[in-house]
Amino acid sequence: MSCLIVDDSDHFKEAARRLLEADGVVVVGVASTSAEALRQAGEFRPDCVLVDIDLGEESGFDLARLLADATAGGPPYVILISTYDEGDFAEMIAASPAVAFLPKPNLSGWAIGSILRAAVGEGA
Repeated sequence: MSCLIVDDSDHFKEAARRLLEADGVVVVGVASTSAEALRQAGEFRPDCVLVDIDLGEESGFDLARLLADATAGGPPYVILISTYDEGDFAEMIAASPAVAFLPKPNLSGWAIGSILRAAVGEGA
């Protein structure tokens, strides 16, 4: 499974990369902005993109929509991540094209794999 991490925190991106690679996930890239994320998603064609809800001055929800619309050959599965509680954004998460929300403290290769298996099973 390949993954692109999109977050405005360099510390989080590096920690997430190390954690996921230790779990057997191939991290094909990391991005801090929507423009970087769209370019890398098109170039590397990851299976999934982890998108922080709060990208500083940008919105992870907007990026999720852009990824769903702009990625040729079928969009990657988008998983929204955040340190915030899912309930704080429940309606926006449900309205987004993301397949799931994953709290940052629960991030793992196993969790991502479970989400993707469920998404594929649902035909997402």
